[in-house]
Amino acid sequence: MCHMWVTRFAPSPTGYLHLGHVASAVAGWRYARPDGQWLVRIEDIDPQRCKPSYAEALLEDLAWLGLKSDGPVLYQSARMAHYAHTVQKLTDMGLIYPCFCTRSDILRDNADMFSAPHAAPDGSLLYPGTCRHMAPAQRQDWLAAGRPHVLRLDMGKAVLLASTQKKEPLHYHDLQRGRVICQPELFGDVVLARRDVPASYHLCVTHDDAAQGITLVTRGDDLRPATDLHCLLQALMDWPTPHYAFHALLCGADGKRLAKRDGAKAVRAMRDAGMSPEAVRLAAGFDA
Repeated sequence: MCHMWVTRFAPSPTGYLHLGHVASAVAGWRYARPDGQWLVRIEDIDPQRCKPSYAEALLEDLAWLGLKSDGPVLYQSARMAHYAHTVQKLTDMGLIYPCFCTRSDILRDNADMFSAPHAAPDGSLLYPGTCRHMAPAQRQDWLAAGRPHVLRLDMGKAVLLASTQKKEPLHYHDLQRGRVICQPELFGDVVLARRDVPASYHLCVTHDDAAQGITLVTRGDDLRPATDLHCLLQALMDWPTPHYAFHALLCGADGKRLAKRDGAKAVRAMRDAGMSPEAVRLAAGFDA
């Protein structure tokens, strides 16, 4: 059966486009061809690390490679009001609470609760839920005093509500593996809005996949665990759950995943060295 998939490529403009990016972009591009759509989204919510000059360079290098968005390029930095609205809706549902803990607080409380620091499936430190149990009066006093905080999802309440709404196990469809049952509770109470940015990656990516009508998310194997959390947010917000397809990460000769700091593999550097777009696409595993 032929699907007209709507896919997307969503880089963060924290550096120049490299071969790993190209491989990821092409994964979605292939699924969208010939009759679907391949969209570009610039995930630039972090004002400290993301630079407009890198965003411009990413689009320029993609165009040089023959990869152009089939619709308007979406910039997340221009969509903060949308994310704040979603956070407010989750707050109104009783699923969000402020967390005043610093990283050192979390490390200490995590060690007190467990024999060794516990990690979520994506490798992040598991939050032990300290502020979830805070007395309402103290919470209001600290908020009124302007004490710095993040906003966390009450995972227990969220999973219970999602299971009640769906009336079936939370799941998604993986094109390679079929039906996959989700376990978002393994992430604990994740951050959905940060101190410096009124949103988080997990919230923004699920929000914009729904807003752009994405029907197939192509992503690296490293993001497979986070998909469980994204499906939970989709269920809570009554957003459609797209299909998913995962691809292996492109690695260098040393066997390590290609990263932005690997300047020698930047597409811009390969262009300057005289390589053609066809040669760069081939180096990224794209021979068509």
